[in-house]
Amino acid sequence: MNIFKHTAAFVTLLLFIGSVDASAAFTKIDSLPSVFMIGQNDILYEELVEECTHPLLTACQDSMDLAYQKWVELLSEMEVEAEKSEFDIKGIKIWLNIFWRPDGSIKHLVYFPKPTSRNMDFSDLTKFFGRFVKVYEMEKISNDCYSHYGSATFPTFSSLYLDKK
Repeated sequence: MNIFKHTAAFVTLLLFIGSVDASAAFTKIDSLPSVFMIGQNDILYEELVEECTHPLLTACQDSMDLAYQKWVELLSEMEVEAEKSEFDIKGIKIWLNIFWRPDGSIKHLVYFPKPTSRNMDFSDLTKFFGRFVKVYEMEKISNDCYSHYGSATFPTFSSLYLDKK
C-alpha cells in the first residue's frame, strides 16, 4: 500500500515538472526580441515558426491579390516611417519573416540582408525596425497569429501598385 502512495507522488511530480517545462518554453519564445536577424536566436526562432503556422495568404482567405496588397502596404509603411524618422532605407535588400498577432500588430520581425544589399551597420536597421513594429498595425484579418516570409527591396515604388487599387 505504501508503494502506491510513493508512485502517485512520483507521477504527480513528473506531471508538474512536465508542465513547468512547457510553460518555460512558452516564456522563452515570449522573451524573443521583437526584431532580430536570422541566425540569431535560432532555436527559439524555429519554435516561433512552429507556433505560428498560418501564412498571410490563409489570413487573407486565400486571396493572392489581398495578401500581396497587405505585403506591399506594409513595405510602403516602412518607407513612410523611414522618411519620418530620417532613416535612409534606400538600397536595402532583405529577406523578411514577419509574425503578426491576431489583432494585426507585429509580434516579431526577423530579417536577413541579401548579398546585394547596400552595406550598412545592420544594428541601425534593427533599431529602425524596432521602432516600426511599435507603430505599425494591420487591421484585424484573422483570429490566429499569422506570418509571411518574403523579400523586400527599397525603394519599393509601391505607389505605382497602390495607386492602381
